[in-house]
Parts: sequence; structure tokens; C-alpha cells
Amino acid sequence: MRTVLLGAPGSGKGTQGVVLSTKYAIPQISTGDLLRAAVAAGSELGKKAKTAMDAGALVSDDIVIGLIRERISQDDAHNGYILDGFPRNIAQAEALDATLEELEQPLQGVVLLDVAFDELMQRLTGRRTCKDCGAIFNIHLSPPKKPDHCDKCDGELFQRADDNEETIGNRLNVYQEQTAPLVDYYQQQQKLHSIVGSGDIDTITEQIGHVFDKI
Repeated sequence: MRTVLLGAPGSGKGTQGVVLSTKYAIPQISTGDLLRAAVAAGSELGKKAKTAMDAGALVSDDIVIGLIRERISQDDAHNGYILDGFPRNIAQAEALDATLEELEQPLQGVVLLDVAFDELMQRLTGRRTCKDCGAIFNIHLSPPKKPDHCDKCDGELFQRADDNEETIGNRLNVYQEQTAPLVDYYQQQQKLHSIVGSGDIDTITEQIGHVFDKI
């Protein structure tokens, strides 16, 4: 199945992508990972991406689409893939559709992880990371047994600088303005499947799996 996972920051796309990738033996494709790999490999697209990043500019959609095109042409993506983090806006969705049409591999479905704004704020502002082992906790949803200390190694927990309420509020507003219109875009194509992204992770995975099994 050729799919996209949509959802706001903190909705669980990354977590679900990893689990579903293993379950269905198809790659989870993150544009961030693609860019880092291309730059490290020194490929032609990677050099162009590095030039943009070194200049503090956004990497163009053409470069990202090119990287996606290369990635989905690899052997492990022949049975499908999960796009995570792309497209982020209508222009990117249209460019992706055009590329997949050229390849005669249109998207088969798009899954939206729908989580209420207040819960997203709790998930993101409550996140704490262990300085020693990197374990992640949430003071609202999955607090450590001992305040400010990791359950696994007793290391000190800290809040990332970009996990403050103002920064997260801005990220969610950008999502609402740019990415949320994709819901209508894919609904018009009759490809959108909305899943409530709250509650037990395994239950959410199972619900997405039901969608994957139908498309």
C-alpha cells in the first residue's frame, strides 16, 4: 500500500510509522531522514540540499520530490511505503500526485491521526528527556516515578528548548494553516481515512491496520 500519514506535531505519526513499517514490511519514509542521508552520501540532490541548508534556506519542493522519487523506486518500496511528514501543504501534495502519476503509482490512501488541540499541547509541552539515556517521559501522560529523574537510569530529565508553550503553539498554528487543508484535498480524492489518535497506542495501530488492509 502506498500511503501518507497526516497529523499535527505530537499526533503520533512517527511512532505509528515505525510500528506499521515493521508490521507490513514496507519502508517508513521521512523527508528529514531522506535529506540527511542524501547530504551524507553526497548525491547530486544531496549537494543541492546542502547548499540550501548551509545558506539557511528551505530545501525546494523539487529537491524533496526528487529524493522521494528515488527512494520509492528502491526494491524495498515495491510493495508500498508510508510517507511521514510530506506533503505539508497543497502545492507539495499536487507535486507529489504529479510525480506518482508519472510513475503510475498513485497514492492508495491517506491516514489522518486526529488529536484534539489541548491533548497535543499536553503531549508536547509535557515531554521530558533523560540527559543520560535519552528515554522520554511526559509529566502529564506518562510521568516518571521519581520527579525529574529517569525510571531507567535515574538520569536527570530536561525539557527541550523548543518544547515550550509558545513555540509549540506556533508550530500547531502553522500546521493548521498549511497542512490541515490537505484533509479537504484528500477527501475530495476519496482517499482520506480519519483515525482518532488518542488512547492506547496498540489500539490506534490496529485501527490504522484495518484501513491498510482495505486499500
